[in-house]
Amino acid sequence: MKTTNQFLSALVVMLLLFNTAIISAQEEAPKRPEYITVTKTYWNSKNDSTVDEWKAVEKEYLEKVTKKNEYIIGSGYYSHLMTEHSNEVLYVQSHPNWEAIDKAGERNSELEKEAWPDEEARKAFLKKRNSAYSIFHSDEIYATLPGAKPMEGEKTKDMVMYLRQSKLAFPEDGSREEFMLLRKKILENVIYKNEYIKAYYPSIHAWGADRRDFNEAILMDALGDLEKMFDRNTELMKEALTEEEGKTLKKYFKGHGDYVYSAIKL
Repeated sequence: MKTTNQFLSALVVMLLLFNTAIISAQEEAPKRPEYITVTKTYWNSKNDSTVDEWKAVEKEYLEKVTKKNEYIIGSGYYSHLMTEHSNEVLYVQSHPNWEAIDKAGERNSELEKEAWPDEEARKAFLKKRNSAYSIFHSDEIYATLPGAKPMEGEKTKDMVMYLRQSKLAFPEDGSREEFMLLRKKILENVIYKNEYIKAYYPSIHAWGADRRDFNEAILMDALGDLEKMFDRNTELMKEALTEEEGKTLKKYFKGHGDYVYSAIKL
């Protein structure tokens, strides 16, 4: 996998909106979700359900509960393709604001009672749903940033999500003006022009383990498009930025991690 191209690293300069610039970003694009929650868990090795059975249970919960919850804008499951643990699975939800994160859980409980009014039936269904996952999980909350390339329509099949998590640097010689110029060039001339990128979603740390986290999630049609996407990025980056601008990018980040997941269509 080519991880040396600078395309995704370039967008680390978004942090020059300063850490408090989430408010400004929200004003720029008020209709997008403000926060996403990411729950990392693992498949329960003792569970003998098939993939189709698991999908059926989650789809039923999606239709009867999640889609009816006004505090949840969207949700999705992402399973391991190239990550550190083969049993890893992410559950991602997007929310309109910070207050909605807490309210979403309470609303889920109400909707569960409406969907399965019989208490025993409700408990049985939820037990079956939870049995797919291990008891361990971790949670992170990220704030969304402007500049996303939204998906056109809904997923019609399983897709591939490439997640790049950069560790941000906070250079004293950085500036908002420098950030705005580089950001505009990268978004308009790389992300939006790369035909292999079907969707792009940037976010930064809001609550969790590491305040330096800067995430860039990219959806592609197939795993084979990953190398093609990198190659196309390299071409577009050379056209978009000068050599000096490319050097400037390096001061805004300190390393990154690469993760590839299957974006599951329920």
